[in-house]
Amino acid sequence: MYARSTQLVDDKDPRQHEFTAQLRAFDVSKIDAKLAMASLVALCTSLLKKSVRGGLIIVGEINLGGSIEPIHNPVTIAEIAVEKRATALLMPVACRRQLFDLSDDMATKIDIQFYSDARDALLKAIVE
Repeated sequence: MYARSTQLVDDKDPRQHEFTAQLRAFDVSKIDAKLAMASLVALCTSLLKKSVRGGLIIVGEINLGGSIEPIHNPVTIAEIAVEKRATALLMPVACRRQLFDLSDDMATKIDIQFYSDARDALLKAIVE
C-alpha cells in the first residue's frame, strides 16, 4: 500500500495514519510475501473512509511486486460464494476462462466481476 499509494488512494498519505492488522496464515507451509486482495482493499477503504459493497466476496492474492497471483479452481470458489449467499464475487480476470465449467444455475445466482490490478479491484469494491 505504501509503494502504490498514489495509484490506490491518491493524495492520502498512508504513512500519516496508524493501521493495526492481524493477518494469519492457515497453511503454515505456504508462507510467502503475498497479501490477500481483500486485505489490501480493506486497508485502502479505511484510509479513504469508504465502504465496501455489501454481499461482496473478494478473492485473490497480490505479491509485493504488484502482480496478481493465479487462483486455483475458481469454479469451487464461485460455488462456495453462492452457498454463503454472496451477491457478487470479485476475482482476477485470469479466472475468466476457467469459469466456463460453472453450471448455468450457479452462474445465474451470483454476479461475477473481474479485476486486472489492485486499483481496479479497489474501484469495483467501493460503494458509490
